[in-house]
Amino acid sequence: MRKRTLAALLAAAVALPALAEDGTDWPTYGHDKGAQRFTSLAEITPANVGRLAPAWTYHMKPADAAAAPAATGQGAVETAQRAAEGVGMRRPRSRFAQSETTPIVVGNVMYVSTPYSRVVALDATTGAEIWAREIPGPGQPSLRGVEYWPGDGKTGARILFGTRDGRLVALDAKTGAFAESFGMAGIVDLKTPEILQGEKPGYYGMSSPPFVWRDLVITGSATPEFPAKGPTGDIRAWDVRTGKLVWTFHTVPRAGEPGHETWEPGSTEHRTGVNNWGFMSADVARGILYLPIGAPSFDRYGGDRKGDNLYGTSVVALDAATGKLKWHFQIVHHDIWDGDAEAAPALFEVKKGAKTIPAVGIVSKSGLFFMLDRVTGKPILPIEERAVPPSDVPGEKTSPTQPFPVVTPPLVRTHFDPKTDIADVAPGLKDWCSKWIADNKMKSGDIYMPVAFNRTTINLPGLQGGANWGGMSFNPALGLLFVNTNELGQVTSLVPAAAGSPLPFERGQPSARFSQPETKLMCQAPPWGQLSAIDVATGKIVWNVPLGVSDNVPAENAKTGRPNIGGSIATASGLVFIGASDDSRFRAFDAKSGREVWTVKLDASAHATPVSYKGQDGRQFVTVVATGGSFLDSPINSDAVVAFALPK
Repeated sequence: MRKRTLAALLAAAVALPALAEDGTDWPTYGHDKGAQRFTSLAEITPANVGRLAPAWTYHMKPADAAAAPAATGQGAVETAQRAAEGVGMRRPRSRFAQSETTPIVVGNVMYVSTPYSRVVALDATTGAEIWAREIPGPGQPSLRGVEYWPGDGKTGARILFGTRDGRLVALDAKTGAFAESFGMAGIVDLKTPEILQGEKPGYYGMSSPPFVWRDLVITGSATPEFPAKGPTGDIRAWDVRTGKLVWTFHTVPRAGEPGHETWEPGSTEHRTGVNNWGFMSADVARGILYLPIGAPSFDRYGGDRKGDNLYGTSVVALDAATGKLKWHFQIVHHDIWDGDAEAAPALFEVKKGAKTIPAVGIVSKSGLFFMLDRVTGKPILPIEERAVPPSDVPGEKTSPTQPFPVVTPPLVRTHFDPKTDIADVAPGLKDWCSKWIADNKMKSGDIYMPVAFNRTTINLPGLQGGANWGGMSFNPALGLLFVNTNELGQVTSLVPAAAGSPLPFERGQPSARFSQPETKLMCQAPPWGQLSAIDVATGKIVWNVPLGVSDNVPAENAKTGRPNIGGSIATASGLVFIGASDDSRFRAFDAKSGREVWTVKLDASAHATPVSYKGQDGRQFVTVVATGGSFLDSPINSDAVVAFALPK
């Protein structure tokens, strides 16, 4: 582990210019390093949000690659309120590509990674393109966005991002030119021998932005989910000026490191997975970095890795300057459910009598909410280990218990009974689902029911969550935390693998979402997606409402909630803005009551997290990327960044 002196780190910190603290900007994915995704802007209110209208649209597809223009001015904007063109198509249009990006905004400049191998800078008030930088392939820039470093007086501000083929790139924020002093002409190759471990790279890259803390840029990675051996998911910090490696944290502990004893002997070598493919956060004042980490690979069978398997499916707190472990909390022991913790841990304060506790809120695909002291890692609200069923897969040894919050109930369904819980919202759906379940002799039960051997299981909340990388937003004035969740179950089994396979078992058939393929209607009774508010002072759920509608069911049943990916933001005026759902809507909810107060239909689903900022004209803007096309199977119908504001 490489280290620098504390004096050098403090000197660099003092040299950094301050970012806007008044809500004018949105300089990082979480708005602030603590990932509250809260803006103090309050021009748009529950009373006037109904007048919100499109202000501009930017088309991410380059003009020379298709007929779509590079940008549209305010007078020629495509209205985002018309009916979505092509919704319901079974295959995506080839001229559009998926994006899950959250723009960032600094000083009226918006920075966006696009699915067309470009990063662009836009005028945040008009949508006009300032510069565009094509990134040589084959791997395109991360489709969830970029990160910003403000510079230090000697070195100019930089835009940093990873690529899907394992490169870390730095651009000059003003011009879009490659930052020549960073790595090799602006690029650092992340696929180092230490990471590859002598294995083939497989899929190794970055699907989410890196994280800047002071003068470090910190990277996670996306790694293979199968087989078990491959590149490591280690976390690394790089000097933001030079691209030189500063420290490494081993997500699979090595001999002599804390947590190594939670793996059976020999099972850590060349292990892949246990990676941060999502978002990080930090307590800037205390210098603590919070890392949500995913499951070990293979994430459906762990007979080759007996033990709890730290730091798989955990939140890990590190000293941000050195990478030294401070504490950890494991959400799922010996994860064989793909229960990744990839949402940015949200930091906030909790009042207990006269005492104020620095807290961190944690959600994951499990759909459970945990609240810990962010300095010590100790529970603020009680957590208990409860017995869970064993596996019948030969060689598998599941953990006998899993952690459950005592106060906050699960944010999603954790049990399915085919006798009482089958959906009946559209003609023929209940009969189809009942027959499918019976024909395949599907087994159902509670959360943490292991995938069965040679028998199909129904697992809820499923591989997509629960809560996914979209995570949480927080309103500090109300003390409410907002979480959007899925109930997109999975049906699968484990069967003996073919001869020569690296593992003895593989997924059997059917392996599919728990839904009717033709209609994309889920087989369990609604809701299929929700938005919930949690009072952090008590841990109680204040409200939860369906998020999304099913357009292909009778109108009286349409408010089912829908599968969703992306997240929400909160405003000082008491609004929660969110796209996420696969019904091509962008919505605002009243933060106090959960009442839906504004809805607009886009040309595609906004599988992303919106941002809000003040334009040069003084107006508050709310902007979201809408392309559709995530793993939720919504069609790719657009290539747009869409900005909304109140009329002048």
